[in-house]
Amino acid sequence: MQLVKTEEKKLADYVSFLEKETIQELNYFAKLMKGKKVAMVNATSFGGGVAEKLHSMVPLMQDLGLEVDWWTIYGEEKFYQVTKSFHNCLQGQQGVLKEDDKSIYLDYNCLNASYLKNWNYDFVVIHDPQPAALLEFYEKKESEKWIWRCHIDTSCPNMSYWNFLYQFIKKYDASIFTMEEYVPQDCYSLPNVAFIAPSIDPLSAKNKTMKMDEAKHILKHLNINVEKPLITQISRFDPWKDPLGVIDAYKKAKEVIPDLQLALVGSMATDDPEGWGYLFKTLRKAGEDHDIKVIVNTGDREVAALQTASDILLQKSLREGFGLTVAEGLWKGTPVIGGNVGGIRLQIENGITGYLVNSVEECADKIVTLLQNPDLMKKMSLAGREKVRKEFLITRNILDYLRLFYRLAITGKPS
Repeated sequence: MQLVKTEEKKLADYVSFLEKETIQELNYFAKLMKGKKVAMVNATSFGGGVAEKLHSMVPLMQDLGLEVDWWTIYGEEKFYQVTKSFHNCLQGQQGVLKEDDKSIYLDYNCLNASYLKNWNYDFVVIHDPQPAALLEFYEKKESEKWIWRCHIDTSCPNMSYWNFLYQFIKKYDASIFTMEEYVPQDCYSLPNVAFIAPSIDPLSAKNKTMKMDEAKHILKHLNINVEKPLITQISRFDPWKDPLGVIDAYKKAKEVIPDLQLALVGSMATDDPEGWGYLFKTLRKAGEDHDIKVIVNTGDREVAALQTASDILLQKSLREGFGLTVAEGLWKGTPVIGGNVGGIRLQIENGITGYLVNSVEECADKIVTLLQNPDLMKKMSLAGREKVRKEFLITRNILDYLRLFYRLAITGKPS
């Protein structure tokens, strides 16, 4: 396992975004939890939403007086091939968990658990399926509280995979899901279930306010015509994100808006070996349409520019644990059209902060509606930013964790 270093952050820099009551509550729980030792454990330090959140959450918790370490597990390609199947099947994909895959999964969790012998933490937060079995191979101290944090949509899981995973997570002191509906219906026997929505860091390189002139200058370097309308989806190249459906929606909308452009932007994470294959499918689908820009592994500054200068942002997911890019887009005042699924529904109030859609045709129709109604776009942009400020900033996420830590420490229960 590897310890991840993060850049220093100060809560004082975030005060301007917060209500007075939120600041008081953060300071109250931080004082109660001061000096507590916390370990965050996940699969990768870059390339996904979990890693992105931890790069902000860990240093801010440290600034509040907690001793927080962030660890990533060791894995090789065969392990990540297996855990990618876990990800897909826990979100409902068909398939049967093979004995060989079980062995690979358990072998790597056992290997990583061998590094934990000298651990001394009050709280251990294990993120997602990849390291969920660590607890099986670790002699947990009575004073430790282990928490499993599920970031994906497990509302209708493939039971072959869920039942295998459940034998491990039921041993945790608590588990966190994004939404109540993500807890499989027959699994409410999980101890101490809590619900915490993800969040964005308004002061990260990706989310800091960027002037429109600067954003357009960056888009020009990405070979995007800033004089023509632009729709953008920023996400992994993954079948659940439906980039192929995005291209179909763009083509239908282009029949009405002939100069429309589409940007598909994604990063390739180390724990997603399927990503390259789906990228190639996306490139083949785009073909020789020069108004489609497929951009891979670009920096935060370029992503911020795309989210700022695009006319509309898409997140046309078919299944989605949360979809941080929705909150990122709304924070920048850009209307978002998202799939009517999972955590996207927490962020988009249909017709108020954006649109929720159920099909390619509906997505295309809403693209045209927005581009033809600039006053509506402006109204949505203001409503979207305010919703994110109130509900989806990193400070709120930290407060939710502090409340959970305190309740587990005092009562053994999250509420």
